[in-house]
Amino acid sequence: MAATGEHTQHLKIRSTQLEMASSRGAQQEDDYDRKLKSAQQELDRIQLQREELERKKSELEELTGRKRNFLSLQVELTEKLTSALTLIDRELFEMHQEAEDLEQCRVCFAGHLDKIQKYNPEAWTRDNLPEKLEKASMAIDIAADEYDQAAVHFESGRSGAIFGRPTKRRRAGGRKRESSEFMVNLRNGFAFNLPILVLGGLAIVVYFIK
Repeated sequence: MAATGEHTQHLKIRSTQLEMASSRGAQQEDDYDRKLKSAQQELDRIQLQREELERKKSELEELTGRKRNFLSLQVELTEKLTSALTLIDRELFEMHQEAEDLEQCRVCFAGHLDKIQKYNPEAWTRDNLPEKLEKASMAIDIAADEYDQAAVHFESGRSGAIFGRPTKRRRAGGRKRESSEFMVNLRNGFAFNLPILVLGGLAIVVYFIK
């Protein structure tokens, strides 16, 4: 009977040891699983960080390329616009200058035309024919000379086709001098006649207002 009790006690102890060993094994397995899961989570986190860094790197490279392209276009377009503005300003100045010259030339030609059209040789008497003819011929020569000077002045510009070529043969140097003298005389004459033109314009305005 004593032997049976000892055997039973040994079995209980062994059973307890097996349960403890099994419990430790299960605990170790749980610890392993937790560590494995934690390691996997860390790997996933590192992978996400790497992907995020790659994405930011790609975005930075794209922005750098766009910035470089913008700077290149900015420099190119700045040069083009600056050059175009300079040429436009020069063109506008020349057009404005030519328009002023044409306006003064028109006033001059209108004065010559008015004077020439008033001459009527058929109405001249035998007594005043020499004097009238001399005066009219001088006016004709002056008008023709100024027309030729205007043709020389404008022949290299946009308005050259208006006048055609000068009727008289002149050297290149002479043409430049005549063009310069023509504009000087034209501006002086315009300045001299300007008050008369203004008064005449005012008189016309007052006439139509009445």
